[in-house]
Amino acid sequence: MKNMAELTLAVKNISPRFVKAATLVIAACALAIAQSSPELPQVHLDAAGLAPRPVEELTGTTIARHYALAWRDLASALESGRAGGLGDEFVGFAKDRLVQRIGEQNQAGVHVRIVDHGHHLKAIFYSTDGSAMQLLDQAELEIQTFDGNKLLDTQNAPHEYIVLVTPGADRWYVRDLEEVSAKPF
Repeated sequence: MKNMAELTLAVKNISPRFVKAATLVIAACALAIAQSSPELPQVHLDAAGLAPRPVEELTGTTIARHYALAWRDLASALESGRAGGLGDEFVGFAKDRLVQRIGEQNQAGVHVRIVDHGHHLKAIFYSTDGSAMQLLDQAELEIQTFDGNKLLDTQNAPHEYIVLVTPGADRWYVRDLEEVSAKPF
């Protein structure tokens, strides 16, 4: 008990200026981290009328956030040519295909920049046990292909993807991502 009393007294004696300075340092660090990471693309999830199971609000918000993180990481990995930049949001078939795509891109000596103007997700299936959700993504993307710093091509058109997401311990994972149109991504 003596140690607890000494600790309480020590906390009470901390200078208010020290606490204020520490708070400012923490706030500045948080702001620097937020400004240094690329902005997340806008993702809107429509799960109205979904059967056989409705999507809870928190689940919908979490899916939209992790899907935005996935696209941010995808854009970064394609631009840098580093598959390690894909992050944790992609697993399974989706990650395998993207790693292969980045390898082919590097072998060809080009890189891709994605200017992401947002995604409108429509939930089309949610399993009764909550283990999988299928989404239709209508994405507004500008895809620029570069050879070094030379712009080779720009495509600015809507893209449509079928997406399979599955839950994990602390996030939703993109397990499959396939473009609906005949032109592969």
